[in-house]
Amino acid sequence: MKHEQNVYLTHTGPGAPMGDLLRRYWTPILLVSELPENDCPPVRVKIFSERLIAFRDSEGRYGLMDEFCAHRGVSLWFGRNEECGLRCPYHGWKFDVTGQCVDVPSEPAESGYAKKIKLKSYPLVEAGGILWTYMGDPAQQPPLPGFEWFNLPPGHLFVTKRLQECNFLQAMEGGIDSAHVSWLHSGELHTDPLHRSTQGAQYQADRAPKFEIVESDGGLLIGARRQAEPGHYYWRVTQWIMPWYTMIPPYGDNALNGHAWTPIDDENCFAWTFTYHPARPLSDMEVGAMKGGHGIHVEFEPGTFRPKLNKDNDYGMDRAAQKAGVTFSGVHGVAQQDSSVQESMGPISDRTRENLCTTDNAIIMARHRLMKAAQGVEAGAEPPALAPACHAVRSASFVLPQNEPFHTARPEALVVRQGSGHISI
Repeated sequence: MKHEQNVYLTHTGPGAPMGDLLRRYWTPILLVSELPENDCPPVRVKIFSERLIAFRDSEGRYGLMDEFCAHRGVSLWFGRNEECGLRCPYHGWKFDVTGQCVDVPSEPAESGYAKKIKLKSYPLVEAGGILWTYMGDPAQQPPLPGFEWFNLPPGHLFVTKRLQECNFLQAMEGGIDSAHVSWLHSGELHTDPLHRSTQGAQYQADRAPKFEIVESDGGLLIGARRQAEPGHYYWRVTQWIMPWYTMIPPYGDNALNGHAWTPIDDENCFAWTFTYHPARPLSDMEVGAMKGGHGIHVEFEPGTFRPKLNKDNDYGMDRAAQKAGVTFSGVHGVAQQDSSVQESMGPISDRTRENLCTTDNAIIMARHRLMKAAQGVEAGAEPPALAPACHAVRSASFVLPQNEPFHTARPEALVVRQGSGHISI
């Protein structure tokens, strides 16, 4: 890859072509629990290198607007959330959830001065336990995503987000790279309570998967095949959905998992993790394990979204466990293992130095889709995968005779079937 192409794909700030593309999609930015009640403290938000403030007013309405007061630039994080507005502590200017200034105490109300002042603002909408924003042209706002887990009963869903200290693209590329599972995560497949003792984990012993990638309406169907019993392949089918979602193939009756990687700025992102079961509530064991950093979730530094195991403590590298084969990488935990290798590439991976191989075809195709979509938006075209139907899909794992194509042999496995469990081994 040329340096210019790497910059084009990874820079997402205001005015950058990739940033313009990503702003055309609904973006998860906060857990609902971060704004738990009316008139609660505001929350700082940084997304696509823009510094914003989110708050919930006296009537329960959500607001997302420029962090800085239009008067003298004070951060409104220090503001008082009161009587349907956020009031700057410096001189008392007050703004509602749309960013409209509703009070300038030093100016007479009849002057109409306040009505002339408005901060940049974006919609903030709740769905699936998450607050979503759309930062593109309001006239081009698409419908909300149509993910299955938006409408599941209480107790079926567990969502977390964690800070990842690298560019969103290299984090996302890790999510569509199934080849690394048999190496980086090999120890956890047999010890993690949300993976062990499944037939699928046993098939991961084949460390040389072959890949077949098929384009879908939403993005890519990524089929990784490994040898199963004679005459059969074990298939793990990952859904990659534009612009940053992956749906990870499950193991046994364990829950389904998905990720989204949303840019904070060009050198940091949030890794969102959605764990859900379409046919039953998550068990106390499953929830407890995820809170304890098992599965693809992490434990956090107190009061933050930064993992306890991070680059400052070398992710808890355990050389003895690595040498003994307890964990192949020496880092414990699936998510921490991913972070360790992805962050080790640097804030923005230098893709001019790569030597790609056949297992990287999905990454190559995803890069191409993103670049083509950004170029299309520059030329005035609509981005792909805006329709909610693009999100009404599932990942799956199954065994097929060697002569059956993965993407047509089990079509029911790859779509949402309301009230029915997923297909997995």
